[in-house]
Amino acid sequence: MFSTLEVTESDDRTVVVLDRPERRNAIDAAMISELHRVCERLEHTPKPLLLTGRGDHFAGGADITELRDRGLNEALAGINRTLFDRVARLPLPTIAAVSGYAFGGGAELAYACDIRIATPTAVFANPEPGLGITAAAGASYRLPELVGASIAKQVLLGGARLDADRALRCGLVLDVVPEGTHVTAAHELLDRVVRQSPLALRLTKLVADGSRADDIAQAVLFDSAEKYERMTAFLEKRTR
Repeated sequence: MFSTLEVTESDDRTVVVLDRPERRNAIDAAMISELHRVCERLEHTPKPLLLTGRGDHFAGGADITELRDRGLNEALAGINRTLFDRVARLPLPTIAAVSGYAFGGGAELAYACDIRIATPTAVFANPEPGLGITAAAGASYRLPELVGASIAKQVLLGGARLDADRALRCGLVLDVVPEGTHVTAAHELLDRVVRQSPLALRLTKLVADGSRADDIAQAVLFDSAEKYERMTAFLEKRTR
């Protein structure tokens, strides 16, 4: 079903492995499409998501071969940003288990997750200006929220790389665990997550996002008897 991902479903979580190790799990159009399919599943049947990469690296960035050939219309479509925003909006918690490179689009995908766990080899960076483009798939607005404006500017403008130790100190990652144990650590965290109330988690994520009050208000109203009665009365009046 998937050519660039390994997707494992269980009753209480979905695990996605970016599976292009020969390209450092570079994010190409096929992977974008397949990740959209995963998001669609999780929007329809909410579960926590664990996201990691095959081999030594999380994701070395977007596929430069494809980026080179994209033009104005593709940029305006926000191909990568649209996906990463969708990941960020998933109803239940998302965890990125990161080893090795999380560069460019790979970093932005990790930023879109709620929690990140790293190994000592993990490095986060946004080298897009060196390629003549900007980090336009979420880093410009997510990274300042995660680590503060000063560190974000060091990464986005100064080309600084955040190794595992610095990522931990600035709050970008929850924990740094021994090499090869990051996926296990992420599962252990999800074991704690899934013992909690799914509805409470979903509402907590909406509140923590800071811009979803309309969704919460609408959810309360949609579940009210008055909403059903008023809409029923409207429909009955219209059909007379």
